[in-house]
Amino acid sequence: MVFTNTNHHFAELRGRLVREPAVLVMVDATQGSVPREAGTWMAVFAESLTGTIGGGHLEHQAIAHARQMLKIATPGPQSDHMRFALGPSLGQCCGGVVHLVFELISASDLPALTVRLSPAATSVALFGGGHVGHALVRVLANLPFALTWIDSREGVFPDALPGNVVCEHSEPVHAAVRALTPGSRVLIMSFSHAEDLDVVAACLERQRKHADLPYIGLIGSKTKWATFQHRLEARGFSAAEMAHVTSPIGVSGIAGKEPEVIAIAVAAQLLQSVGHKQ
Repeated sequence: MVFTNTNHHFAELRGRLVREPAVLVMVDATQGSVPREAGTWMAVFAESLTGTIGGGHLEHQAIAHARQMLKIATPGPQSDHMRFALGPSLGQCCGGVVHLVFELISASDLPALTVRLSPAATSVALFGGGHVGHALVRVLANLPFALTWIDSREGVFPDALPGNVVCEHSEPVHAAVRALTPGSRVLIMSFSHAEDLDVVAACLERQRKHADLPYIGLIGSKTKWATFQHRLEARGFSAAEMAHVTSPIGVSGIAGKEPEVIAIAVAAQLLQSVGHKQ
C-alpha cells in the first residue's frame, strides 16, 4: 500500500473547499530519487494549504505557482503541468525528477475528489477498550485504516470518535470474529486473558477455514503467549497455525510500556503489515 496523504488531510480539504477555491497539486509521475511518490497531493488555498508533496524548495515553488493560478483564475476548468529537476537549482540533492499537475478546484468538484483522493483504507479489528485500545484509536485516526473497535462491555467507548472508527458491542466478544471484513488486521487486547484466548482461537479457526486474516496480533508478554500456545494446542491448533499469531505485538526496539508508546509501536507494525512506503 502506498501511503500518500491521510484522512485528516482530506477532511481538511473538504472543510475548506466549501468556503473557497483551491489548486490541487498532485505528483503525476517521478523519475529517480524523489521525496514523495506519484499520487501524493496537496491543496493550496489563498492563505493556507493542506497536505504535502515533500517539502523543501519543490513544495515552495509549487505553492507559489498554485497561488498565481488562483489570482488569475477565470470561470471553467483550468490545469497546468510542470517538470521539476531536483538538483542544485532547487537546492535539493535528491537528483530525481518530479512531474506535477496543477488543477483549479472548487466545492462543485467534491464528489469527484472524494473518489480520487480518499485514502485507501485497510480494515483493522481492535478487540479491547482499555487504555492501550484508546491510545491506538487516537494514533490510527490519521492513518489509512478503517477501524472496527469491539468490546464485550457496555460504556467503554468514548462519545466522540474519529471518522474512521466504528464501535461494536459483542457478547461473547469472540463472536464478532465471524463477521470481520476479509483481509482485516486483528489486534487483541481485551480486559481478560480468557477473552483474549477465545478471540485468538476464533481467529485461528477462521484462518483455518478461509485464510483471510493476514495479521493477528496479541498483546502481552512472551510468558502469556507461551501459556496460550499450550491452551491452543489443547484445542487442536497446530504449531504452524499458531505461528500466524504475532505476540508480543509492536515493532521491536521501542522501550516503554505506557499506552501511547505501545500504540505507536503497534501502529508501526500495522503499517509494515500492509507494505507501507514512506
